[in-house]
Amino acid sequence: MKKDQMIPGRRAVLRIAACLGAALTTRLLTAGQAQTPGSPVPPLPSGGGQPVSGAGAPAKPSTYRLQPMTEGAQSGYRRPTLPVRKVPILEMPELGRTMVLTFDDGPHPDYTPGILRTLRQYDVRAMFFVCGEMADANRDLLREADDDGHIICNHTWSHPLMTALRPSQIRAEMGRTSDVVEDILGTPPLWYRAPYGAWNRYAFEIGSEMGMEPLAWTVDTLDWETPGTDTIVRRVLDGAGPGVVVLNHDAGGDRSQSVAALRRYLPRLLDDGYRIAVPHR
Repeated sequence: MKKDQMIPGRRAVLRIAACLGAALTTRLLTAGQAQTPGSPVPPLPSGGGQPVSGAGAPAKPSTYRLQPMTEGAQSGYRRPTLPVRKVPILEMPELGRTMVLTFDDGPHPDYTPGILRTLRQYDVRAMFFVCGEMADANRDLLREADDDGHIICNHTWSHPLMTALRPSQIRAEMGRTSDVVEDILGTPPLWYRAPYGAWNRYAFEIGSEMGMEPLAWTVDTLDWETPGTDTIVRRVLDGAGPGVVVLNHDAGGDRSQSVAALRRYLPRLLDDGYRIAVPHR
């Protein structure tokens, strides 16, 4: 889809400025407190799985969470600095009956194609928060998502708990992912999300330096727990509302339930009069 092309009817793509200015900031609801160094580490169930450290090269990309962070990676990537937030964006209110669908941890060759097919069938766009090593291992799949008009976002390189990292490590994780996305697509990501929803001051500052806005979520499907397709569908429909941001996953484990759930809840949302929106790239 062209950047300036409008989709008619209820499936219209809502144009939201890619880099939100101060005027728009007051329209974005946020909640919670930033986790600063020394603060207690937040609980992990909302971000998908538990972080595990390991060693050696991954046997396949889907095992990326078992790998340690790549040391010494430093990105030369720089964009105009944005205002530093203290909390991530959780939803996008005052936008009518509009919702945002997001998918974390991919792209994965077993699950992302099915998600793309469903989104294509209903002519809607979503946001994909990719892990850099997954993007690097599945470049054609990332290009396919981009060609379909989806927004490619930064979810760090190896999905670490950022509140446990030094600032230099956070910068390496985020910077290396922005670099590989720019290398594959020609443009760097403008949005990022902390793994496990664990934010701290350094993550906000470094993301701002890299020209990215922090987006969290309103509705967590908890699909990483594989609770069953019916449960995922119910959580999305029960949480539907204006400006809601829905968290799904397309990698990091068996995501067949997530793929099946999207096929069921997406037409229901559209039939209920919701538009599915993405920020303008």
